[in-house]
Amino acid sequence: MSRRTLQHRVAQRGVILFVALIVLVAMSLTGIALMRSVDTNLLVAGNLAFRQSATSAGDWGVETARAYLRTQLLGSQSALDNDIPSSAYYATWQSSLDLYGTGVGTPFDWSTKSVNVGTDSAGNEVRYVVHRLCEIAGSSTSAAANCVRTSATGSASAAEGSTKGATTYGTAALPAPTAVYFRATVRILGPRNTLSFVQVMLK
Repeated sequence: MSRRTLQHRVAQRGVILFVALIVLVAMSLTGIALMRSVDTNLLVAGNLAFRQSATSAGDWGVETARAYLRTQLLGSQSALDNDIPSSAYYATWQSSLDLYGTGVGTPFDWSTKSVNVGTDSAGNEVRYVVHRLCEIAGSSTSAAANCVRTSATGSASAAEGSTKGATTYGTAALPAPTAVYFRATVRILGPRNTLSFVQVMLK
């Protein structure tokens, strides 16, 4: 074997080693990227599960708020003419209020001005606040209150458990011809700082 041939083979071995190192580095980077992608997908899936759990817990707050309104409406309509801060009830819609922490309007203090329904088995803390959809406090029958109302007309029979153009809560009919709307906002604070809001209109 000539000296030139030997030198040529040594040079080829050096190139193959260099190429092999490049391929090895590329495969390592691909493996790392794949692992990061899997971790990210698991994190996103976990966050979605927490969010779904938090939103489901909002039903608890909605039902508690509805039960509170039902109790008040069965007692006396005038009981809801003014604010009841201890029950997180407000007789006006407070249009400038920022319930969601968006930075627009007056921030709402959920820790002191809402009702803490409790914490479920998944660790979701549920709170709610209720606003009557009227511009000012006072009797909802007053035109000055400028309340948002239903357009129901006619009469209802609570004994029959049915309505004839009017709305009811269970078997108790709301006063005809119209009923005022209420807005219940529920905040759910869950694990990993999961934050969800549920808002419903009640009448």
